[in-house]
Amino acid sequence: MTTITRPTANSGGMLGSLGRLIAKLYEWHWYVLPPVVGIAMMAMIVGAVVVAPREAVEGQVQRLMYIHVPSAIAAYMAFGVVFVCSLMVLWKRDMRYDAVARGAATVGVLFTALMLATGALWGRPIWGTFWAWDARLTSSLLLFLLYAAYLLARSLADELDEQAARYSAVYAIVAYLDVPIIQMSVRWWRTLHPQPIVMRLPGDQQLPTSMLLVLYAGMIGILLLTTWLIVLRSETERIGARATALRATLDRAEGN
Repeated sequence: MTTITRPTANSGGMLGSLGRLIAKLYEWHWYVLPPVVGIAMMAMIVGAVVVAPREAVEGQVQRLMYIHVPSAIAAYMAFGVVFVCSLMVLWKRDMRYDAVARGAATVGVLFTALMLATGALWGRPIWGTFWAWDARLTSSLLLFLLYAAYLLARSLADELDEQAARYSAVYAIVAYLDVPIIQMSVRWWRTLHPQPIVMRLPGDQQLPTSMLLVLYAGMIGILLLTTWLIVLRSETERIGARATALRATLDRAEGN
């Protein structure tokens, strides 16, 4: 009996310690993420404005790349979180994942809008127009509209409506299929957009090392900011869901 009971107790102790460690690490995000994000964003701005050399052909407007490209990666990351949480909503039927999905979708839509805006400002002096119905631009706009519709649908439904959450999860999973289409569009179709410079293949154009270092610093800063915003927005969504549940409980108690 002792040989069976002792490992079970130890296992429970280990799991409990792991749970407490995870909870402690999660609490640290309130203290660690804000200063780290601030430092990373300052490094990105200094790198883009001061450190990075002036591009010989495009000139100063090329500096928008240090915001445009990281914004695209940040949008992919945020929608990846929506994709994973939507799968968890369907699998576990836990509404906490729905709150995270809604929070991440908001951040993803924000960075997709920033990506489209900086791309338009960059394209005006280079292409002669703010917008061209290019394959990558069009698919990126479609991504923005798809997840804006997702957020609209979730805002119209009750936060605690599990059926609406499941339907929205299916929609979000299907909408995520646009992300690989965006990434591969410059390879599948003839487009004005340049070839990838981050997720590139052998033979693709490569930036000078100084520009790549600044770009990577910008990506770190934007991705840290994305993480911070997703955490904040998810916390807000969870608090809103709890408030809704509490109001429903009070209404039922008053009705009785």
